Amino acid sequence: MAVAAPAREKMFIGGEWVESADGRTFDVETPAKRGQVIAQVPRGGVADVDRAVKAAQAAFPAWRAMPPRERGRLLLRIADAVDAETEELAKLLARETGNAIRTQSRPEAQRVSDLFRYFGGLGGELKGETIPLGEDWFSYTRREPLGVVAAIVPWNVPILIAAWKLAPALVAGNTVVLKPSANAPLATLAFARIAQRHLPKGVLNVITGTGDEVGTPLAEHPGIAKISFTGNTETGKAILRLAADRIIPVTLELGGKSPQILFADADGDKTADGVIDAMRFARQGQSCTAGSRLFVHSSVFDSFMDRLATKLRKLKVGDPLDETNDMGAIVSKQQFERVVSFIDEGARQPGARTVTGGHPPSDGPLASGYYVEPTVFANVRNDWRIAKEEIFGPVLVAIPFSDAADAIRMANDTHYGLAAYVWSRDISRALRTAHAIDAGWIQVNGGGGQLVGQPYGGYKQSGLGRENSLEGMLEGFTQRKSVTINLNF
Repeated sequence: MAVAAPAREKMFIGGEWVESADGRTFDVETPAKRGQVIAQVPRGGVADVDRAVKAAQAAFPAWRAMPPRERGRLLLRIADAVDAETEELAKLLARETGNAIRTQSRPEAQRVSDLFRYFGGLGGELKGETIPLGEDWFSYTRREPLGVVAAIVPWNVPILIAAWKLAPALVAGNTVVLKPSANAPLATLAFARIAQRHLPKGVLNVITGTGDEVGTPLAEHPGIAKISFTGNTETGKAILRLAADRIIPVTLELGGKSPQILFADADGDKTADGVIDAMRFARQGQSCTAGSRLFVHSSVFDSFMDRLATKLRKLKVGDPLDETNDMGAIVSKQQFERVVSFIDEGARQPGARTVTGGHPPSDGPLASGYYVEPTVFANVRNDWRIAKEEIFGPVLVAIPFSDAADAIRMANDTHYGLAAYVWSRDISRALRTAHAIDAGWIQVNGGGGQLVGQPYGGYKQSGLGRENSLEGMLEGFTQRKSVTINLNF
């Protein structure tokens, strides 16, 4: 069967679809088929960043002056439009990210409209307070937008994370320059076409390109008033340094090596399903919140490993567009090789046991793409590299523990602090454990994703600020002004 010619995309600046200033492009490959190019996308640079920021600056005064409820109504229209095109967005996501359409890409596309609907309804909450200073004074505060926001998003769930940033920033009155990952820009560009029908020119701009050529110049640009970044911790540190030079606010959602603590009373099929969900195997483990360190009570360690392996072997890995598949492909050759190197390292560790999975097959259907089967290593030590570093792949390490204090100590022995999961039927013990773990988001007896309206963000080197909530909008995308009036003047 003939392969379709790659689509030729443009980027979105000032309400227009344009090429890069110097005409350069880059290829977007599908991870489902090694080397298959599905699109050519403009390779932006400093001139494009400047053009986009200036377009956002020009649009800011009128957008800021629009009543917040009016801005919210536009977001509600975008939500309805996304609902009408969910399936096309889901197919694009599956093709460019490698995420299976049934278990990951379609649910991601569906949640985008939920976020825009939630924040679209919060326009009326952009309000201040009155402050009692006595009979002679009237003092109040007001919430004002920051200006032009730089939103930089990763490839694992590109349009959902973009929505986390866009929806609150826009309803709060900011304009945005959005940079998608070079690995997965297509669904974001498709979303921009939807939003274009409902937003004034320049309110949303999307520039495509690499981190060095677009991300860094965007973070450095003097017209940027706020940076919101989701990605790896080292890049987050670099962005924080750039922001410090100009003293502008940042929101950072960075890496994780999230623990799961499983007590003996939770040994069962339902918990095994939850552990699989929390590890984000449906996304090939490519998630900052993946519960990739599993601490299991020693009395049920072997039985739970057997239970978990049985379930994981039933997961179907393959073509992301095949509705029967549970897992798709790793996003790129570079990430695939990184994951495989960790698997090789885990297999060489003395005392470690490969419970299921392992090195990817070298022949058969899975050899044609960047596919890795669910892999579990048992009897791992918490100080090994595979237990310390974020792999961002479907690799789970399992470590036995004897008492709760030991499990909590190991769970907290990391510079990350994004998410954690506790499994126990003893709710008092589960809550005491949850309160003792250093992480920004903890689930008890659940492994699903973040719910709309739930403040989300990390401790330690997993980030700064909160997203996905009213608090995240007010704290992250507005600034408070105090006004005091002397009533005796």
